[in-house]
Amino acid sequence: MKLSKTEEELMSHLWKLEKAFMKDLLEEYPEPKPATTTIATLLKRMSDKGFVGYELFGKSRQYFPLVEKTAYFSKHVNNLIKNFFNDSSSQFASFFTKETDLSKKELEELRAIIDQQIKKK
Repeated sequence: MKLSKTEEELMSHLWKLEKAFMKDLLEEYPEPKPATTTIATLLKRMSDKGFVGYELFGKSRQYFPLVEKTAYFSKHVNNLIKNFFNDSSSQFASFFTKETDLSKKELEELRAIIDQQIKKK
């Protein structure tokens, strides 16, 4: 299941905070801040989708992610590779390195990561 763009934005704040009350989440947004009712609606939808849980403290809810950030994005990157790069990770990597404006330092860091993964195999 996928989150909408606004849900992803809220989820990124929750991943960052790990646990948060409504006021904590609202503080993460720049001005103009969304309405409390908007955040409440998003949290309800995300909870229904199984992305967010909460613990009750009196009448207040402390929200926490039920899905890890890396697991969420890994699934979507893998779908992207499958749908747009013929299920070929090397085609994706080639596209990524050629079509993005990576600095020499970033390319060297990628090479180090790839070399490290090769050693593990």
